[in-house]
Amino acid sequence: MLIINTGGTFNKRYDPIKGELVVPQDNSAIEAILTSLVMDDISLQGILYKDSLEMDDLDRSALAKTIAQSNEQIIIVVHGTDTMDLSARCVASLVSEKVVVFTGAMVPFSVDILEATANMAMAIGYAQNVSNGVYIVMQGVMGRYDCVKKNKSAGKFEYV
Repeated sequence: MLIINTGGTFNKRYDPIKGELVVPQDNSAIEAILTSLVMDDISLQGILYKDSLEMDDLDRSALAKTIAQSNEQIIIVVHGTDTMDLSARCVASLVSEKVVVFTGAMVPFSVDILEATANMAMAIGYAQNVSNGVYIVMQGVMGRYDCVKKNKSAGKFEYV
């Protein structure tokens, strides 16, 4: 299994110089979760390190190519929640012979470890029990990328 970290709120930390939450250029939040879950048979690769609102089609294409070229059959993508569905759609158009599960967090791991950890654990378990395809797993909602979407006005993920 491979986890690809693209950044997003999941990874954000407070920068006291800037006075704001920023996406760091590291994988420390995911590494902390994997250590606590005692998951040592998972590879981790960081790419992009962006808020999903800053991602563009070139970023999504790079993500899809990384997934397509991976030797792993099961891939978890940690992604920002605002455009997760757009990236999942892009990946689905290029990758069909793998299990790809997108997850993230509405609250940074650095602020509250619970949601990020729960979403990651659910994504890992879900990915091991579905057939090839692209999925979204967030806040206990799990399904194909075109059946799960963020309801921005309600601040939660829902089946559509």
